[in-house]
Amino acid sequence: MRAGSHISLQKLVSLVSLAASSETDESPIDIGNRRIPSRYFLAPLAGYTHLAFRRVIRELGGLGLATTDLVLASQLVAKSRKSQQLVATCESDQPLSVQIFSGITAELVKAAKWLEDRGYQGIDINMGCPMAKINSSGGGARLMCDVDGACTAVSQVVEAVSVPVTVKMRLGWDRDHLTAPALAREFEQCGLKAITIHGRTRQQGFHGSVDLDGIRKTVEAVQSIPIVGNGDVRTPEDAIAMRQQTGCAAVAIGRGAILDPWIFRKLADQARGLEPFEPSRNDQIEFLKRHFTLMCEQHEDYSCILFRKFVGWYGQRLGIPEDLEDRLRRFESIEEFNEIVEQVAERHGERVATVPTALLKVPNGPVERW
Repeated sequence: MRAGSHISLQKLVSLVSLAASSETDESPIDIGNRRIPSRYFLAPLAGYTHLAFRRVIRELGGLGLATTDLVLASQLVAKSRKSQQLVATCESDQPLSVQIFSGITAELVKAAKWLEDRGYQGIDINMGCPMAKINSSGGGARLMCDVDGACTAVSQVVEAVSVPVTVKMRLGWDRDHLTAPALAREFEQCGLKAITIHGRTRQQGFHGSVDLDGIRKTVEAVQSIPIVGNGDVRTPEDAIAMRQQTGCAAVAIGRGAILDPWIFRKLADQARGLEPFEPSRNDQIEFLKRHFTLMCEQHEDYSCILFRKFVGWYGQRLGIPEDLEDRLRRFESIEEFNEIVEQVAERHGERVATVPTALLKVPNGPVERW
């Protein structure tokens, strides 16, 4: 290489990613009668994908469809306070789908009708949650164990509403029961408009690696509905690789969006042939403040508790020194938050750790005890 022609590894990766993204279809995608502007979605994450997070991510640009935290169908119809907070939305929070779960088909139908009557434009049925308290009632990934029962539930929800119905599921209960391709084939005949596949089994929880071949087999099992890949997407390169290796029509990003809130903006830049955006120090500080401000609009002082869980994910990406991250995990007032953020701005970049504190943090013990 001639003198003066040196190119950094980061720049090289960026150029390779730009070339790869040019080979993928980046046009808007249709899910039923809904046109989604981007093929990169925000996946539902229990405890995280509430209104404030969706809004602040949308403001950064590049996000297609977002889906709410999962909501218990019976509580939604009963209008419990928690369920109403989970489905809270606003004009700028579009396109949006609401994810519901239950082991009782009649409850799923009632919740779907309730949502349609109130103007929600997309309904997602959860068949992927691995948590025991969800599975023990017959909901979440447990639905995948009964193909006939799952198809009955999907058919009845589809027949009950006119808005598009989708499903998010895993590859199966365990490696011996990989039912996703068979279910996807049947769901398409039931009238489902799209399926999101997390490339792990329920038994894996969030351990191990995503099985891209398993996602590809699900893609091959359907005739025309979009299959959305999900799992272990933490960079734009991961998202593009998933699409190229599985043939999935779109990618849903969960934890990767908390680790790097600008991931959708970067994917949009790459789709336009631009070098991916990198946030400045001020961008990072403003994002931290904006997310908390939006959370306070809905939850007021309780935001001081709700926001703490984000800090372990944000610390490394937003350049928060370890001692200030620790304080943000324990702050008790809006005034204290503002004081800490001022110190973060002054000391931005002093952080030593290169791995986010909360990366892949899961409950202790086997998945059966979650």
